Amino acid sequence: MPSTTPKKRTRASAYWKGFADGAPFLLVVIPFAMLFGVLATEAGLNVLETLSFSAVVFAGAAQFTALQLMQENAPTVIVLASALAVNLRVAMYSASLTPWIGAAPLWQRAIAAYFTVDQSYACSVVQFENEPQMTVPQRMAYFTGVLSPIVPFWYASSILGALVGTQVPDSWALDFALPITFLALVAPMLRTAAHVIAALVAIITSLLTAAVPYSLGLMIAGTLGMMAGAQAEVLLERRKLRHD
Repeated sequence: MPSTTPKKRTRASAYWKGFADGAPFLLVVIPFAMLFGVLATEAGLNVLETLSFSAVVFAGAAQFTALQLMQENAPTVIVLASALAVNLRVAMYSASLTPWIGAAPLWQRAIAAYFTVDQSYACSVVQFENEPQMTVPQRMAYFTGVLSPIVPFWYASSILGALVGTQVPDSWALDFALPITFLALVAPMLRTAAHVIAALVAIITSLLTAAVPYSLGLMIAGTLGMMAGAQAEVLLERRKLRHD
């Protein structure tokens, strides 16, 4: 009779499990980062500025948003507000991860806060829910493992894109990386009706507001999507309580 006891995990095995889970994202991280480097060069940034941008912000979607608005000569306030709005999801990621790694030392939490991105969050929250018996050090090791293959290639590919610049032919279609990355991350996380409703409202709103200047339609779509998801969650909980 097979045993149902969870396999005892060590800190090292947690790290390598995270490494294995994070490695497949290189298929989109590399072209995604290269595309950022190319676009940054086209926007007038040099190699050092491009690397600094990636190192300081370390948030692909926000970096692309800021670059696009900079090329449109948008006011600085709009650029900053839009990049911040795109990154507001990270605050929700942090709140979701706090029950799992909130007991880690302050310096570890500070590093985790900087490296909390879509990939590290999506992999970590699924892993922690699947193996709730993991200790905090093991969870931090897993979180670090996910990032280990991603971070160096993000920086290196950004530099490579900046060096290559406009020499990359359009036929390479590197811009496919952005939508594919988010589809790969978001699709598995649509696990409840509230998640689906939030996604649908955001998608429909973003299409209807596509003509709003400075890509502000994305901010509107994100806000309405979160509101719709939260309201759906409340209504579903009330219905569940009535049936119970």
